[in-house]
Amino acid sequence: MNKLVAIIVGIFSTFAVHAGEAQVTFKDFKDYRDVKPSNEARGSYHKRIASQLEKHITKLAEQLPEGYKLEVTFDDIDLAGDVRFNADDLRIVKPIYFPRLDISYSLVDGKGMKLLADSDVNLKDMSFMDRARIGHEESFYHEKRLLSEWFSETILSAIESE
Repeated sequence: MNKLVAIIVGIFSTFAVHAGEAQVTFKDFKDYRDVKPSNEARGSYHKRIASQLEKHITKLAEQLPEGYKLEVTFDDIDLAGDVRFNADDLRIVKPIYFPRLDISYSLVDGKGMKLLADSDVNLKDMSFMDRARIGHEESFYHEKRLLSEWFSETILSAIESE
C-alpha cells in the first residue's frame, strides 16, 4: 500500500506546477480611511479584512512563475460602502461609496532581480455597482476584484512581455 502511494505521489509531483509567492503587509488599521465594522467587533473585523485580502493576493501569486515573489503593502483601504450608525449599524453600499485601495508593491524574479516596483498605486472603481456581480456574495468582493484586475493588467502583463 505504501509503495502504491509513493508511486502515485511520484507520478503527480512531476506534473505539479510551482508557483510564486506573496508577502502582504498591512499598516495600522486605525489610519485607514474606511475599515469600520458594521455589527462586528473592530479587532475581529480588521483581522478578517487582513486575512481575506492576504489570501486573495496569495492565490493570485500562484499564477507567477516559480521563484517569483510579489510583495504588497496596503497603504490605505477604503471599503465599498459606508457604515451608518443607528439602531442597526449597517454598511450601506451605494455608487458614491466606491472601493479604493492604495498599495505599494514590488515583484522579484527567481534570480533576485527586481522586475517591477511602484508606490502610491491608487486602485479605485467608481462604477463598481454597474459591473456584473458573479460571486458578489463573497466577503470584500469589490476590493478583491480591484486587486485581481490590477494583478492581471500590471503584474501578469509585465511577465508576459519579458
